[in-house]
Amino acid sequence: MLLKKAERRYQLETSDYARLAAFRQGLREFLRFSEAAATAVGLTAQQYQAMLILRSATESVTINDLARQLLLKHNSAVGLVDRLVQSALVIREASAEDRRKVQLRLSAQGRKTLAKLAAMHRRELQRIGPTLARLVREAAKAEPAE
Repeated sequence: MLLKKAERRYQLETSDYARLAAFRQGLREFLRFSEAAATAVGLTAQQYQAMLILRSATESVTINDLARQLLLKHNSAVGLVDRLVQSALVIREASAEDRRKVQLRLSAQGRKTLAKLAAMHRRELQRIGPTLARLVREAAKAEPAE
């Protein structure tokens, strides 16, 4: 009885739950693809995300910036950057403005690796994009309960 009352209050029906579930399934499938693609080139999905942030930045990126964008604690971001530096994909540089700060940038090898991964992701999004767009539209629909 309580469940039906809550569903009436929020105007939810079985079809609403089905659309939300389908949308989450589409997201999970894309994330699984992304993880597998990153693994195929020797990276984790989080390393790929970090590299995307570095490459897409219009200003210099610090470890704090990276931690904030990846929703990580600072020490976790440090470990992530350490592994990328050890793999020769990222370079740490002292900031020209503030020598206490460290700026991050992709190495030539990092740019090459990222370009390969980004191209794979773009192809996958071209393939599944129309389906994802439809799932977003459907999940956002609000059909009043009868």
